[in-house]
Amino acid sequence: MGQWSAVTPTKRRSPSDAPASKPLVVLRTLVVGLGLLAALALPAVAQSDTAPVDLELTVLSAIVLGLVEGLTEYLPVSSTGHLLVTNELLGLNVSDEAERLLDTYAIGIQAGAILAVFVVYRDRIKQMIDGLLGRSEEGRQILIALVVSFVPTALIAVVLFEAFREYIFGPIPIAAAWIVGGVAILALTRIGFFDRAGLELGSITAKQAALIGVMQTAAVWPGTSRSLVTIIAGILVGLSLRAAVEYSFLLGLVTLSAATAYAGLKDGSDLINEFGVVTPLIGLVVAFVSAVLAVRWMVSWLNDKGFDVFGWYRIAAGVALLILVGVGTVNA
Repeated sequence: MGQWSAVTPTKRRSPSDAPASKPLVVLRTLVVGLGLLAALALPAVAQSDTAPVDLELTVLSAIVLGLVEGLTEYLPVSSTGHLLVTNELLGLNVSDEAERLLDTYAIGIQAGAILAVFVVYRDRIKQMIDGLLGRSEEGRQILIALVVSFVPTALIAVVLFEAFREYIFGPIPIAAAWIVGGVAILALTRIGFFDRAGLELGSITAKQAALIGVMQTAAVWPGTSRSLVTIIAGILVGLSLRAAVEYSFLLGLVTLSAATAYAGLKDGSDLINEFGVVTPLIGLVVAFVSAVLAVRWMVSWLNDKGFDVFGWYRIAAGVALLILVGVGTVNA
């Protein structure tokens, strides 16, 4: 694997080389997190028609879910699959209504992972803002590409999600997706797929972005991994691994922001009524810190090691989950 690092637009440095987060960054995260949770709580001003589920979410469970979300959101291992299995292991999936609230909780604490990308890729995001204001052609091109990629995901993924949800949200489908994805990573590594030369991110076209967006819809299947699908898609359309990884992170920022906003408007009142503010905030902050560490680690790891570790991990996780189902620890 050749040497590379994620490139930021102005100082041409790796985000992993950025200064460590200062207390001010953490404080800002807390403030923004509180603001996001307050936005979720606004619909709760009106009476909620949903009866309380009496689902107890302890501080420890909130920390565990935040860690799982932050560590897996941007790695090619599927955060959704990990969260669903974690809910089972923690004994939280006590009813269909509890599962719905836990899904909303997971999407809500994604805000922490979203903030992590803002911190790690702040130079690139500033460049895109400059592009929006007409001060950076490269930033404008990347911003347009992200919008183009998001549109097919928003249109197609929602339809697929509703049509196939009952068939794909379960331990066995998740295990299958983990194993298939792991084998695919190992096979692609063996043929040198991830070592292909390619274009830098500033050269991405609308057509390439649209194809990445269409392929991203496959990630509605838990265990598939939005990150993995978009990285592979980026390389397939001609981007370098470096560019594909960065684009995957930035596209995740857009996609996750939209999903979080939608969940807040749809189920925010029920979330706050059931869990209050403290445990969601804890999950959000833990997700933020762990996502920053995971993104920087992934960039550093790929610089020296390659994708193999993710392939072996996915296969091991899939086999372990099938064993847990077989012995009855996790319900099929």
